Amino acid sequence: MNEPVGEGADTSAPTTEDLVRLVDQLTAMSDAVGREDLSERLMHTRARLQDPYIRVLVVGEYKQGKSKLINALVGAPACPIDDDIATRVATVVGYGETPSAALLVKSGVDAGVERRPIPLDELPAHVTADPAMHDGAPVVGAEVMLPREILKGGLRLVDSPGVADVASFRALSTLSALVGAHAMLLVSDASQEYTAPELRLLSQALRISPHVSAVISKTDVYPQWRQITDLDTQHLTEIGAVPVFPVSSDLRLTAAVEHDRELNDESGFPALVQHLRTQVVGRADHLQRRAASADIVSVADQLAIAAQSELHALQHPEQTPELIHQLDIAKQRAEDFRSRSSRWQTTLTDGIADLIADTEHDLRDRLRRVQRQAESAIEEGDPGPIWDEFAQWLDERVGEAVTDTFVWTNERQQWLAQDVAEQFLEGEDDIPDIDVSDVTGVLDPVEEISGMDAATLSAAEKLYIGVRGSYGGVLMVGLATSVLGMSMLNPLSLLAGVLVGRRAYREDKQARLSRRQSEAKNLVRRYIDEVAFQVGKQLRDRLRAVQRATRDHFGARADEIYRSLTAAADAARLSAGAYSKDRDKRIEYLQRRVQTLQLLRSAVPALGPGDAPQSLEMRAQAQALTAAGPS
Repeated sequence: MNEPVGEGADTSAPTTEDLVRLVDQLTAMSDAVGREDLSERLMHTRARLQDPYIRVLVVGEYKQGKSKLINALVGAPACPIDDDIATRVATVVGYGETPSAALLVKSGVDAGVERRPIPLDELPAHVTADPAMHDGAPVVGAEVMLPREILKGGLRLVDSPGVADVASFRALSTLSALVGAHAMLLVSDASQEYTAPELRLLSQALRISPHVSAVISKTDVYPQWRQITDLDTQHLTEIGAVPVFPVSSDLRLTAAVEHDRELNDESGFPALVQHLRTQVVGRADHLQRRAASADIVSVADQLAIAAQSELHALQHPEQTPELIHQLDIAKQRAEDFRSRSSRWQTTLTDGIADLIADTEHDLRDRLRRVQRQAESAIEEGDPGPIWDEFAQWLDERVGEAVTDTFVWTNERQQWLAQDVAEQFLEGEDDIPDIDVSDVTGVLDPVEEISGMDAATLSAAEKLYIGVRGSYGGVLMVGLATSVLGMSMLNPLSLLAGVLVGRRAYREDKQARLSRRQSEAKNLVRRYIDEVAFQVGKQLRDRLRAVQRATRDHFGARADEIYRSLTAAADAARLSAGAYSKDRDKRIEYLQRRVQTLQLLRSAVPALGPGDAPQSLEMRAQAQALTAAGPS
């Protein structure tokens, strides 16, 4: 798994088309013996093999050079670029025999996505419009097909909409999109080193996908690009192994026009292209074929055990009772795997219960830290005049906390699934592919934090407060001085009125500030509580879905194994009563069937030592045949 795959890979290994043919042969054999469960499993394997696309998500802030980077990679103006426009909807660039374009339109609330072909020259007007519409329906995406060699292997580049700030949680679903992508390229130009939000996005992305790369664009524009690259590389060493590629899209495009190899090398693109071919496209293909090979081996083993058990019983009838006994023991083990009291079921149930409690605590702990930061900021000044900016800051911090919790939960549930797989069968690596880190729409049920009055006073209101406060001072001092024969309004009473009025104004101002701070804190607390309530419910629902999916996945595997061992035992029993005149024909048929399955299994590429555990059905068969005697 650590060696480069792609260019220089073993050409003797079966291609995807070869594996599809093997799957079709095994499907036919499964149908012939009434194993619809195995046929259904192979149907999903075939669907995975026939998905030829390897998606690479290109993300970054506005005007960082994402669209031009894709154009430079494919050597064609696939994505619109201009100083005054920006991409508003995701644009997928893939391979096609002829250049074409299409819009992905959502025609109704409950309707699916409709693909509408359009002329290629009309694409910029649709993907840069805000909002993007086509015949009154919202455009949710676009496709561009080009006959380019780099795209021929299934590579699809996704030009994502830029954002003003990658920390804006509600405006960016990059991490959610990464769930369905094979790799991500974060594009940041060489004008400055990485910002804190960019580093945070990279850190979170690394926890979802191992194939995250950094692209430093516009090296031809900024002479200090080497210093910026060094600084960015230092930042990246603190969060993980992220390859960095400084590039110039303009140099690459110029080199393509002038066919200048030296200029192309100077652009930095050859290293990026090589990385995409070997570490992204090559590895994705390898992992896909490896998973399909494991399915083929498992199904071939399950089909072989019944044929080999019956063949052994026919060839050695005296050993049939012992063979049936050993198969019954193995079948009982498989039956134990199916029961709710099995070890893997207990591990799954207890693990999900613990995980729900841990994730709720993690979410509340993160949100409380945000709340404490918000309250400290409120106490430092007047929240009224800056409430809009404060609300945006709070929304971003809450979004970061929620995203961190979902990413952490996804890591924990994957660890739990692996633990369940080990309890199911030692060395088992076939675990359900479930992802709970998708944060799209998580905060939709939460209303945005309420607004707050800026609380600015007019001159008349300030004067009124001062006069109202000074009245008592004037009256009190005026009455005291009237004993001395002075009038009610005299210099002393007026001076006292001014002093008392100023103090009253200051006290009123402080009281108003305290009320606004208290109101702001209450708004923050209500918002945090609502987020914890709504997001906590979604976390519990997703973990329950993980529990059901994992239980169904391994339950189906246990059912497959049980059916295979049951079929093997039944075949051995039936063979004991077979007539001698049919015995030779049946032996010949079974020998051909076993030989065919062995040939199919041997056609699968070697997975490497320790990569694929010996299946339970093969272990049971080996134990039974060994106990019965040599065949």
